[in-house]
Amino acid sequence: MSTVLLKMEGISKGFPGVQALSNVQLELKEGEVVGLVGENGAGKSTMMKILTGIYQKDAGKVLYQGKEIQLSNTKEAQEMGISIIHQELNLAQDLTVAQNIFIGREPRKAFGMLLDEKKLNEDAQRLFDQLNINLNPKDYVADLSVAKQQMVEIAKALSFNSKVLVMDEPTAALTEAEIDALFVIMDRLKKDGVGIIYISHRMEELQKITDRITVMRDGEYIGTVSTKDTTIDEIISMMVGRQIYQSSKPEVHSSTEELVLEVKNLNRGKVLKDINFHLKKGEILGFAGLMGAGRTEVARAIFGADSIDSGEIRINGKPVKIKSPKDAVQHGIGYLSEDRKRFGLMVDMDVKSNIAIATMDSFLGAIGWMKDKKIKTVSEEMVEKLKVKTPSVHQNVRNLSGGNQQKVVIAKWLTRDCDILIFDEPTRGIDVGAKGEIYKLLNELAAEGKSIIMISSELPEVLRMSHRVMVMCEGRITGELSAENASQESIMTYATQRIG
Repeated sequence: MSTVLLKMEGISKGFPGVQALSNVQLELKEGEVVGLVGENGAGKSTMMKILTGIYQKDAGKVLYQGKEIQLSNTKEAQEMGISIIHQELNLAQDLTVAQNIFIGREPRKAFGMLLDEKKLNEDAQRLFDQLNINLNPKDYVADLSVAKQQMVEIAKALSFNSKVLVMDEPTAALTEAEIDALFVIMDRLKKDGVGIIYISHRMEELQKITDRITVMRDGEYIGTVSTKDTTIDEIISMMVGRQIYQSSKPEVHSSTEELVLEVKNLNRGKVLKDINFHLKKGEILGFAGLMGAGRTEVARAIFGADSIDSGEIRINGKPVKIKSPKDAVQHGIGYLSEDRKRFGLMVDMDVKSNIAIATMDSFLGAIGWMKDKKIKTVSEEMVEKLKVKTPSVHQNVRNLSGGNQQKVVIAKWLTRDCDILIFDEPTRGIDVGAKGEIYKLLNELAAEGKSIIMISSELPEVLRMSHRVMVMCEGRITGELSAENASQESIMTYATQRIG
Protein backbone atom coordinates (compact mmCIF):
# COMPACT_ATOMS: atom_id res chain seq x y z
CA MET A 1 0.00 0.00 0.00
CA SER A 2 1.40 3.39 -1.00
CA THR A 3 2.56 5.80 1.70
CA VAL A 4 0.64 9.06 2.09
CA LEU A 5 3.00 11.78 0.90
CA LEU A 6 0.86 14.87 1.39
CA LYS A 7 -2.31 15.78 3.28
CA MET A 8 -4.13 19.10 3.31
CA GLU A 9 -6.88 19.26 5.94
CA GLY A 10 -9.47 21.94 6.76
CA ILE A 11 -7.84 24.57 4.56
CA SER A 12 -9.60 27.97 4.43
CA LYS A 13 -8.53 31.19 2.72
CA GLY A 14 -10.28 34.53 2.21
CA PHE A 15 -9.52 37.63 0.17
CA PRO A 16 -11.25 41.04 0.41
CA GLY A 17 -14.84 40.38 -0.60
CA VAL A 18 -14.24 36.70 -1.47
CA GLN A 19 -14.05 33.48 0.56
CA ALA A 20 -11.84 31.49 -1.82
CA LEU A 21 -11.60 28.27 0.23
CA SER A 22 -13.75 26.82 3.00
CA ASN A 23 -12.55 23.73 4.88
CA VAL A 24 -11.11 21.92 1.83
CA GLN A 25 -8.93 18.81 1.82
CA LEU A 26 -6.65 16.79 -0.44
CA GLU A 27 -4.55 13.62 -0.09
CA LEU A 28 -1.64 12.50 -2.31
CA LYS A 29 0.27 9.21 -2.10
CA GLU A 30 3.73 8.32 -3.34
CA GLY A 31 3.78 7.38 -7.02
CA GLU A 32 0.23 8.63 -7.57
CA VAL A 33 -1.36 11.17 -9.90
CA VAL A 34 -4.36 12.92 -8.33
CA GLY A 35 -6.48 15.05 -10.63
CA LEU A 36 -7.76 18.27 -9.07
CA VAL A 37 -10.82 19.56 -10.92
CA GLY A 38 -13.51 22.20 -10.65
CA GLU A 39 -14.84 25.16 -12.58
CA ASN A 40 -12.75 28.32 -12.84
CA GLY A 41 -13.11 30.08 -9.51
CA ALA A 42 -13.57 26.78 -7.63
CA GLY A 43 -10.36 27.44 -5.67
CA LYS A 44 -7.93 24.94 -7.23
CA SER A 45 -5.13 27.39 -7.93
CA THR A 46 -5.58 29.11 -4.56
CA MET A 47 -5.22 25.77 -2.80
CA MET A 48 -2.03 24.98 -4.70
CA LYS A 49 -0.60 28.43 -3.99
CA ILE A 50 -1.09 27.72 -0.29
CA LEU A 51 0.69 24.38 -0.70
CA THR A 52 3.67 26.02 -2.41
CA GLY A 53 4.01 29.00 -0.06
CA ILE A 54 2.67 31.71 -2.38
CA TYR A 55 -0.38 32.31 -0.15
CA GLN A 56 -0.75 31.79 3.60
CA LYS A 57 -3.79 29.84 4.78
CA ASP A 58 -6.27 31.27 7.29
CA ALA A 59 -7.06 27.87 8.83
CA GLY A 60 -6.21 24.17 8.51
CA LYS A 61 -2.93 22.27 8.26
CA VAL A 62 -0.58 20.82 5.65
CA LEU A 63 1.16 17.50 6.40
CA TYR A 64 4.16 16.55 4.24
CA GLN A 65 5.79 13.15 4.75
CA GLY A 66 3.94 12.88 8.06
CA LYS A 67 5.03 16.25 9.47
CA GLU A 68 3.08 19.50 9.61
CA ILE A 69 4.72 22.25 7.54
CA GLN A 70 4.26 26.01 7.19
CA LEU A 71 5.81 27.46 4.04
CA SER A 72 6.33 31.19 3.63
CA ASN A 73 7.57 31.25 0.01
CA THR A 74 8.12 29.10 -3.07
CA LYS A 75 11.86 28.82 -2.44
CA GLU A 76 11.18 26.99 0.83
CA ALA A 77 8.71 24.72 -0.95
CA GLN A 78 11.16 23.89 -3.72
CA GLU A 79 13.98 23.17 -1.27
CA MET A 80 11.62 20.83 0.60
CA GLY A 81 10.71 19.04 -2.65
CA ILE A 82 7.41 20.69 -3.63
CA SER A 83 7.27 22.38 -7.06
CA ILE A 84 4.49 23.89 -9.14
CA ILE A 85 4.03 24.49 -12.87
CA HIS A 86 1.66 27.45 -13.05
CA GLN A 87 -1.21 27.77 -15.50
CA GLU A 88 0.00 31.26 -16.39
CA LEU A 89 3.54 31.45 -17.72
CA ASN A 90 5.97 32.90 -15.19
CA LEU A 91 9.24 33.29 -17.09
CA ALA A 92 11.76 36.10 -17.52
CA GLN A 93 11.29 37.03 -21.17
CA ASP A 94 14.73 38.66 -21.58
CA LEU A 95 16.68 35.65 -20.29
CA THR A 96 17.62 32.48 -22.14
CA VAL A 97 15.93 29.15 -21.63
CA ALA A 98 18.83 27.82 -19.53
CA GLN A 99 18.99 30.99 -17.43
CA ASN A 100 15.27 30.70 -16.65
CA ILE A 101 15.53 27.08 -15.59
CA PHE A 102 18.44 27.57 -13.20
CA ILE A 103 17.75 31.14 -12.09
CA GLY A 104 19.19 31.59 -8.59
CA ARG A 105 21.02 28.23 -8.91
CA GLU A 106 23.48 29.06 -11.68
CA PRO A 107 26.77 27.14 -11.78
CA ARG A 108 29.79 29.29 -10.95
CA LYS A 109 33.52 29.28 -11.66
CA ALA A 110 36.58 31.28 -10.54
CA PHE A 111 35.75 30.69 -6.84
CA GLY A 112 32.14 31.65 -7.40
CA MET A 113 32.93 35.00 -8.97
CA LEU A 114 31.80 34.25 -12.52
CA LEU A 115 28.82 32.54 -14.11
CA ASP A 116 29.77 29.28 -15.83
CA GLU A 117 27.69 29.79 -18.98
CA LYS A 118 29.00 26.64 -20.65
CA LYS A 119 28.02 24.37 -17.76
CA LEU A 120 24.68 26.18 -17.44
CA ASN A 121 23.80 25.32 -21.05
CA GLU A 122 25.14 21.78 -20.72
CA ASP A 123 23.03 21.15 -17.60
CA ALA A 124 19.94 22.47 -19.38
CA GLN A 125 20.60 20.35 -22.47
CA ARG A 126 21.08 17.25 -20.29
CA LEU A 127 17.69 17.93 -18.70
CA PHE A 128 16.03 18.35 -22.12
CA ASP A 129 17.57 15.08 -23.32
CA GLN A 130 16.21 13.27 -20.24
CA LEU A 131 12.75 14.72 -20.80
CA ASN A 132 12.91 14.18 -24.57
CA ILE A 133 11.89 17.75 -25.38
CA ASN A 134 13.20 19.89 -28.23
CA LEU A 135 14.52 23.13 -26.73
CA ASN A 136 17.70 25.15 -27.30
CA PRO A 137 19.24 26.32 -23.99
CA LYS A 138 20.57 29.49 -25.65
CA ASP A 139 17.25 30.68 -27.13
CA TYR A 140 15.63 33.69 -25.50
CA VAL A 141 12.25 32.96 -23.93
CA ALA A 142 10.70 36.03 -25.60
CA ASP A 143 11.30 34.39 -28.99
CA LEU A 144 9.51 31.13 -28.09
CA SER A 145 5.91 30.15 -28.81
CA VAL A 146 3.50 29.65 -25.92
CA ALA A 147 3.92 25.87 -26.25
CA LYS A 148 7.72 26.10 -26.04
CA GLN A 149 7.49 28.43 -23.04
CA GLN A 150 5.22 25.91 -21.34
CA MET A 151 7.86 23.20 -21.88
CA VAL A 152 10.45 25.48 -20.26
CA GLU A 153 8.16 25.78 -17.23
CA ILE A 154 7.87 21.99 -17.06
CA ALA A 155 11.64 21.50 -17.35
CA LYS A 156 12.25 24.14 -14.67
CA ALA A 157 9.91 22.45 -12.20
CA LEU A 158 11.35 18.99 -12.84
CA SER A 159 14.93 20.29 -12.40
CA PHE A 160 14.35 20.43 -8.62
CA ASN A 161 13.98 16.62 -8.31
CA SER A 162 10.70 17.22 -6.47
CA LYS A 163 8.77 14.63 -4.46
CA VAL A 164 5.50 16.56 -4.98
CA LEU A 165 4.85 18.12 -8.38
CA VAL A 166 1.83 20.32 -9.05
CA MET A 167 0.85 20.71 -12.71
CA ASP A 168 -1.71 23.48 -13.28
CA GLU A 169 -3.08 23.08 -16.84
CA PRO A 170 0.33 21.97 -18.21
CA THR A 171 -1.01 20.76 -21.57
CA ALA A 172 -3.18 23.77 -22.48
CA ALA A 173 -0.81 24.92 -25.23
CA LEU A 174 0.76 21.58 -26.18
CA THR A 175 0.26 19.43 -29.26
CA GLU A 176 -0.90 15.83 -28.97
CA ALA A 177 2.69 14.62 -29.51
CA GLU A 178 3.96 16.96 -26.77
CA ILE A 179 1.19 15.79 -24.43
CA ASP A 180 2.11 12.15 -25.05
CA ALA A 181 5.76 12.98 -24.31
CA LEU A 182 4.70 14.68 -21.06
CA PHE A 183 2.69 11.63 -20.01
CA VAL A 184 5.74 9.42 -20.58
CA ILE A 185 7.70 11.71 -18.26
CA MET A 186 4.90 11.55 -15.67
CA ASP A 187 4.87 7.74 -15.77
CA ARG A 188 8.62 7.74 -15.16
CA LEU A 189 8.21 10.12 -12.21
CA LYS A 190 5.45 7.93 -10.73
CA LYS A 191 7.78 4.91 -10.80
CA ASP A 192 10.32 6.99 -8.90
CA GLY A 193 7.76 7.64 -6.16
CA VAL A 194 6.91 11.22 -7.11
CA GLY A 195 3.36 12.32 -6.28
CA ILE A 196 1.69 14.53 -8.90
CA ILE A 197 -1.29 16.85 -8.48
CA TYR A 198 -2.70 17.36 -11.96
CA ILE A 199 -5.09 20.24 -12.63
CA SER A 200 -6.85 20.03 -15.99
CA HIS A 201 -10.21 20.69 -17.64
CA ARG A 202 -9.61 18.01 -20.28
CA MET A 203 -11.63 15.04 -19.10
CA GLU A 204 -10.01 12.57 -21.49
CA GLU A 205 -6.57 13.48 -20.09
CA LEU A 206 -7.76 12.92 -16.54
CA GLN A 207 -9.06 9.48 -17.45
CA LYS A 208 -5.77 8.60 -19.10
CA ILE A 209 -3.24 9.82 -16.55
CA THR A 210 -4.82 10.05 -13.07
CA ASP A 211 -5.35 7.44 -10.35
CA ARG A 212 -7.85 9.44 -8.33
CA ILE A 213 -9.75 12.70 -8.87
CA THR A 214 -10.57 15.31 -6.23
CA VAL A 215 -13.46 17.65 -7.08
CA MET A 216 -13.97 21.21 -5.81
CA ARG A 217 -16.88 23.59 -6.30
CA ASP A 218 -17.20 27.23 -5.19
CA GLY A 219 -14.24 26.96 -2.82
CA GLU A 220 -15.50 23.78 -1.14
CA TYR A 221 -14.44 20.12 -1.20
CA ILE A 222 -17.01 17.93 -2.98
CA GLY A 223 -15.30 14.52 -2.97
CA THR A 224 -12.52 12.22 -4.17
CA VAL A 225 -13.18 9.29 -6.49
CA SER A 226 -11.21 6.49 -8.15
CA THR A 227 -10.69 7.38 -11.80
CA LYS A 228 -11.21 3.88 -13.15
CA ASP A 229 -14.52 3.55 -11.29
CA THR A 230 -15.97 6.91 -12.37
CA THR A 231 -17.39 8.27 -15.63
CA ILE A 232 -16.76 11.69 -17.15
CA ASP A 233 -20.45 12.57 -16.73
CA GLU A 234 -20.24 11.83 -13.00
CA ILE A 235 -17.16 14.03 -12.62
CA ILE A 236 -18.81 16.90 -14.51
CA SER A 237 -21.94 16.57 -12.40
CA MET A 238 -19.83 16.85 -9.23
CA MET A 239 -18.00 19.87 -10.66
CA VAL A 240 -20.92 21.99 -11.77
CA GLY A 241 -24.01 20.71 -10.00
CA ARG A 242 -26.07 21.71 -13.04
CA GLN A 243 -26.69 20.83 -16.67
CA ILE A 244 -23.99 21.97 -19.08
CA TYR A 245 -25.04 24.05 -22.08
CA GLN A 246 -25.04 21.94 -25.22
CA SER A 247 -25.57 23.01 -28.81
CA SER A 248 -25.70 21.51 -32.23
CA LYS A 249 -23.67 22.98 -35.06
CA PRO A 250 -24.49 26.68 -35.47
CA GLU A 251 -26.50 28.00 -38.37
CA VAL A 252 -25.40 30.92 -40.53
CA HIS A 253 -27.78 33.67 -39.50
CA SER A 254 -27.13 36.01 -42.42
CA SER A 255 -29.56 35.62 -45.29
CA THR A 256 -26.90 36.89 -47.69
CA GLU A 257 -23.41 35.82 -48.73
CA GLU A 258 -22.10 39.22 -47.68
CA LEU A 259 -18.31 39.20 -47.34
CA VAL A 260 -17.08 41.13 -44.33
CA LEU A 261 -13.37 40.28 -44.55
CA GLU A 262 -11.22 39.15 -47.50
CA VAL A 263 -7.54 38.22 -47.19
CA LYS A 264 -5.63 37.84 -50.45
CA ASN A 265 -2.09 36.55 -51.03
CA LEU A 266 -0.88 37.42 -47.55
CA ASN A 267 2.85 36.76 -46.99
CA ARG A 268 5.16 37.29 -44.06
CA GLY A 269 8.68 35.90 -44.16
CA LYS A 270 8.74 32.12 -43.75
CA VAL A 271 5.75 31.97 -41.41
CA LEU A 272 2.91 32.92 -43.81
CA LYS A 273 2.79 31.93 -47.47
CA ASP A 274 0.03 33.04 -49.88
CA ILE A 275 -2.82 33.12 -47.35
CA ASN A 276 -6.23 33.45 -49.01
CA PHE A 277 -9.63 33.25 -47.30
CA HIS A 278 -12.83 35.19 -46.69
CA LEU A 279 -15.22 35.66 -43.78
CA LYS A 280 -18.99 36.15 -44.14
CA LYS A 281 -21.35 38.16 -42.00
CA GLY A 282 -22.74 36.13 -39.11
CA GLU A 283 -20.22 33.33 -39.67
CA ILE A 284 -17.92 31.47 -37.30
CA LEU A 285 -14.84 30.51 -39.32
CA GLY A 286 -12.67 27.94 -37.58
CA PHE A 287 -8.89 27.80 -38.02
CA ALA A 288 -7.31 24.42 -37.28
CA GLY A 289 -3.80 23.02 -37.53
CA LEU A 290 -0.95 21.68 -35.46
CA MET A 291 1.12 23.90 -33.18
CA GLY A 292 3.34 26.14 -35.30
CA ALA A 293 1.13 25.89 -38.40
CA GLY A 294 0.74 29.67 -38.57
CA ARG A 295 -2.79 30.20 -37.25
CA THR A 296 -1.84 32.79 -34.63
CA GLU A 297 0.48 34.47 -37.12
CA VAL A 298 -2.48 34.98 -39.48
CA ALA A 299 -4.48 36.57 -36.68
CA ARG A 300 -1.62 38.86 -35.64
CA ALA A 301 -1.04 39.94 -39.25
CA ILE A 302 -4.71 40.84 -39.76
CA PHE A 303 -4.75 42.71 -36.45
CA GLY A 304 -1.61 44.67 -37.32
CA ALA A 305 0.46 43.21 -34.47
CA ASP A 306 2.95 41.84 -37.03
CA SER A 307 3.89 43.56 -40.29
CA ILE A 308 3.30 41.76 -43.61
CA ASP A 309 5.57 41.58 -46.65
CA SER A 310 2.77 41.55 -49.22
CA GLY A 311 -0.93 40.90 -49.63
CA GLU A 312 -4.26 42.65 -49.42
CA ILE A 313 -6.93 42.92 -46.73
CA ARG A 314 -10.45 44.04 -47.65
CA ILE A 315 -13.20 44.95 -45.20
CA ASN A 316 -16.73 45.21 -46.59
CA GLY A 317 -15.25 45.11 -50.08
CA LYS A 318 -12.81 47.99 -49.62
CA PRO A 319 -9.00 47.62 -49.39
CA VAL A 320 -7.62 48.73 -46.01
CA LYS A 321 -4.13 49.38 -44.67
CA ILE A 322 -3.63 47.87 -41.22
CA LYS A 323 -0.19 48.71 -39.85
CA SER A 324 -0.98 48.55 -36.14
CA PRO A 325 -3.60 47.17 -33.72
CA LYS A 326 -4.96 50.73 -33.48
CA ASP A 327 -5.70 50.64 -37.21
CA ALA A 328 -7.42 47.26 -36.84
CA VAL A 329 -9.61 48.45 -33.99
CA GLN A 330 -10.63 51.54 -35.96
CA HIS A 331 -11.70 49.20 -38.79
CA GLY A 332 -13.88 47.22 -36.36
CA ILE A 333 -11.56 44.28 -35.62
CA GLY A 334 -11.08 42.89 -32.09
CA TYR A 335 -8.47 40.29 -31.15
CA LEU A 336 -8.54 37.93 -28.17
CA SER A 337 -4.94 36.71 -27.86
CA GLU A 338 -4.06 33.13 -26.87
CA ASP A 339 -1.85 34.65 -24.12
CA ARG A 340 -4.33 36.83 -22.24
CA LYS A 341 -1.89 37.71 -19.45
CA ARG A 342 0.73 39.24 -21.76
CA PHE A 343 -1.42 40.71 -24.52
CA GLY A 344 -5.03 40.90 -23.35
CA LEU A 345 -5.09 42.30 -19.83
CA MET A 346 -3.67 44.93 -17.52
CA VAL A 347 -3.46 42.52 -14.61
CA ASP A 348 -2.66 45.19 -11.99
CA MET A 349 -5.78 47.21 -12.82
CA ASP A 350 -9.42 46.56 -11.94
CA VAL A 351 -12.12 44.84 -13.97
CA LYS A 352 -13.89 48.02 -15.12
CA SER A 353 -10.65 49.60 -16.42
CA ASN A 354 -9.84 46.48 -18.43
CA ILE A 355 -13.32 46.35 -19.92
CA ALA A 356 -13.29 50.05 -20.87
CA ILE A 357 -9.73 50.38 -22.18
CA ALA A 358 -10.48 49.68 -25.87
CA THR A 359 -13.40 52.13 -25.85
CA MET A 360 -11.95 54.87 -23.69
CA ASP A 361 -12.77 57.66 -26.15
CA SER A 362 -16.49 56.99 -25.73
CA PHE A 363 -16.20 57.52 -21.97
CA LEU A 364 -14.71 61.03 -22.24
CA GLY A 365 -16.77 64.07 -21.33
CA ALA A 366 -16.81 67.41 -23.12
CA ILE A 367 -13.70 68.75 -21.36
CA GLY A 368 -11.83 65.47 -21.17
CA TRP A 369 -13.10 64.15 -17.84
CA MET A 370 -13.70 60.42 -17.57
CA LYS A 371 -17.32 59.38 -17.15
CA ASP A 372 -16.64 57.01 -14.24
CA LYS A 373 -20.30 56.31 -13.58
CA LYS A 374 -20.86 55.27 -17.21
CA ILE A 375 -17.75 53.04 -17.14
CA LYS A 376 -19.04 51.36 -13.98
CA THR A 377 -22.53 50.84 -15.44
CA VAL A 378 -21.28 49.39 -18.74
CA SER A 379 -18.76 47.16 -16.93
CA GLU A 380 -21.40 45.81 -14.55
CA GLU A 381 -23.66 45.00 -17.51
CA MET A 382 -20.82 43.04 -19.16
CA VAL A 383 -19.95 41.22 -15.93
CA GLU A 384 -23.58 40.14 -15.62
CA LYS A 385 -23.89 39.17 -19.29
CA LEU A 386 -20.74 37.03 -19.28
CA LYS A 387 -21.26 35.71 -15.73
CA VAL A 388 -17.83 36.92 -14.58
CA LYS A 389 -17.22 35.71 -11.04
CA THR A 390 -15.96 38.83 -9.22
CA PRO A 391 -17.12 40.57 -6.03
CA SER A 392 -17.32 43.86 -7.97
CA VAL A 393 -15.97 45.66 -11.05
CA HIS A 394 -13.43 47.28 -8.70
CA GLN A 395 -11.69 43.94 -8.14
CA ASN A 396 -8.09 43.67 -9.39
CA VAL A 397 -7.99 41.39 -12.46
CA ARG A 398 -4.95 39.57 -11.06
CA ASN A 399 -7.18 38.16 -8.31
CA LEU A 400 -9.61 36.52 -10.77
CA SER A 401 -9.35 32.93 -11.94
CA GLY A 402 -7.99 32.23 -15.43
CA GLY A 403 -11.43 31.64 -16.92
CA ASN A 404 -12.84 34.85 -15.49
CA GLN A 405 -9.82 36.79 -16.76
CA GLN A 406 -10.63 35.39 -20.21
CA LYS A 407 -14.20 36.66 -19.91
CA VAL A 408 -12.92 40.15 -19.05
CA VAL A 409 -10.94 40.21 -22.31
CA ILE A 410 -14.06 39.18 -24.24
CA ALA A 411 -16.02 41.91 -22.44
CA LYS A 412 -13.46 44.49 -23.59
CA TRP A 413 -14.09 43.74 -27.26
CA LEU A 414 -17.85 43.43 -26.85
CA THR A 415 -17.85 46.88 -25.27
CA ARG A 416 -16.01 48.16 -28.35
CA ASP A 417 -18.78 46.57 -30.46
CA CYS A 418 -16.37 45.22 -33.11
CA ASP A 419 -17.93 43.67 -36.22
CA ILE A 420 -15.03 41.22 -36.72
CA LEU A 421 -13.82 39.26 -33.70
CA ILE A 422 -10.74 37.02 -33.72
CA PHE A 423 -10.76 34.50 -30.86
CA ASP A 424 -7.38 32.75 -30.48
CA GLU A 425 -7.83 29.69 -28.22
CA PRO A 426 -10.89 31.27 -26.51
CA THR A 427 -11.42 28.38 -24.07
CA ARG A 428 -7.79 27.63 -23.23
CA GLY A 429 -7.58 26.75 -19.53
CA ILE A 430 -11.33 27.13 -19.03
CA ASP A 431 -13.55 24.55 -17.35
CA VAL A 432 -16.42 22.74 -19.03
CA GLY A 433 -19.09 24.99 -17.54
CA ALA A 434 -17.39 28.22 -18.64
CA LYS A 435 -16.72 26.66 -22.06
CA GLY A 436 -20.43 26.12 -22.52
CA GLU A 437 -21.08 29.77 -21.65
CA ILE A 438 -18.49 30.96 -24.19
CA TYR A 439 -19.88 28.65 -26.90
CA LYS A 440 -23.32 30.09 -26.25
CA LEU A 441 -21.92 33.61 -26.41
CA LEU A 442 -20.18 32.99 -29.74
CA ASN A 443 -23.40 31.68 -31.27
CA GLU A 444 -25.30 34.69 -29.95
CA LEU A 445 -22.73 37.06 -31.44
CA ALA A 446 -23.02 35.30 -34.82
CA ALA A 447 -26.80 35.59 -34.57
CA GLU A 448 -26.39 39.34 -34.06
CA GLY A 449 -24.39 39.54 -37.30
CA LYS A 450 -20.90 39.58 -35.83
CA SER A 451 -18.27 37.73 -37.87
CA ILE A 452 -15.91 35.48 -35.93
CA ILE A 453 -12.58 33.83 -36.63
CA MET A 454 -12.01 31.11 -34.04
CA ILE A 455 -8.56 29.52 -33.69
CA SER A 456 -8.54 26.36 -31.59
CA SER A 457 -6.28 23.38 -30.98
CA GLU A 458 -9.23 21.31 -29.75
CA LEU A 459 -10.74 19.56 -32.76
CA PRO A 460 -14.09 18.77 -31.08
CA GLU A 461 -14.41 22.50 -30.39
CA VAL A 462 -13.62 23.42 -34.01
CA LEU A 463 -16.12 20.88 -35.31
CA ARG A 464 -18.81 21.92 -32.87
CA MET A 465 -18.60 25.67 -33.44
CA SER A 466 -17.52 26.32 -37.05
CA HIS A 467 -19.60 26.98 -40.15
CA ARG A 468 -16.45 26.42 -42.20
CA VAL A 469 -12.95 25.28 -41.26
CA MET A 470 -9.67 26.53 -42.71
CA VAL A 471 -6.78 24.12 -42.06
CA MET A 472 -3.14 25.22 -41.99
CA CYS A 473 0.20 23.44 -42.19
CA GLU A 474 3.64 25.09 -42.11
CA GLY A 475 2.40 28.60 -42.86
CA ARG A 476 -0.03 27.71 -45.65
CA ILE A 477 -3.76 27.06 -45.89
CA THR A 478 -3.90 23.44 -47.02
CA GLY A 479 -7.64 22.86 -46.91
CA GLU A 480 -11.10 24.35 -46.55
CA LEU A 481 -13.96 22.24 -45.18
CA SER A 482 -17.66 22.90 -44.80
CA ALA A 483 -19.31 22.02 -41.50
CA GLU A 484 -20.93 19.02 -43.19
CA ASN A 485 -17.65 17.64 -44.56
CA ALA A 486 -15.40 18.42 -41.60
CA SER A 487 -14.26 15.60 -39.33
CA GLN A 488 -11.27 15.04 -37.07
CA GLU A 489 -9.80 12.73 -39.71
CA SER A 490 -10.23 15.20 -42.60
CA ILE A 491 -8.79 18.08 -40.56
CA MET A 492 -5.75 16.05 -39.52
CA THR A 493 -5.18 14.99 -43.12
CA TYR A 494 -4.92 18.62 -44.21
CA ALA A 495 -3.02 19.61 -41.04
CA THR A 496 -0.21 17.23 -41.96
CA GLN A 497 -0.26 17.95 -45.68
CA ARG A 498 2.80 19.89 -46.73
CA ILE A 499 2.67 21.89 -49.96
CA GLY A 500 5.78 22.70 -51.98
